[in-house]
Amino acid sequence: MRALIQRVEKAQVIINKKDNRFISKGLLIFIGVENEDSEKDIEWLSAKISKLRIFDDKEGVMNYSLIDIGGEAMVISQFTLYAKTKKGSRPSYIRAAKPEISIPIYEKFIENLSDKIGRRVKSGDFGAHMDVELINDGPVSIWIDTKNKE
Repeated sequence: MRALIQRVEKAQVIINKKDNRFISKGLLIFIGVENEDSEKDIEWLSAKISKLRIFDDKEGVMNYSLIDIGGEAMVISQFTLYAKTKKGSRPSYIRAAKPEISIPIYEKFIENLSDKIGRRVKSGDFGAHMDVELINDGPVSIWIDTKNKE
């Protein structure tokens, strides 16, 4: 699994030009799934994100996690996180899992993260056209790949 995590003041997703979902201070998380992803990836990634200390304390040092600040989270599916751009000008998405694999993993990740942070995680609709708006706080953006735990 791959995640692009954005620390946000607020974010919203507009699904199919009509359904709006909003969060205030917290994390906007874009998730990509590949065929080899498993329950272990879901567990590791949701634990890592829930405890990631990327929110400022009173001294302006990143010492607080999403749990510590009682922040919100929104998860958006994004197969393009697996884009291969080595050859030509058109990205290849061959490593991104098909919906029959990625939807259950995506849904389980949302459920798992909700349990870890103790509040409902909002999300987009898998496969729908979505417009995402955010105010990136910092900016802070972090890339995590469960196959390359750096």
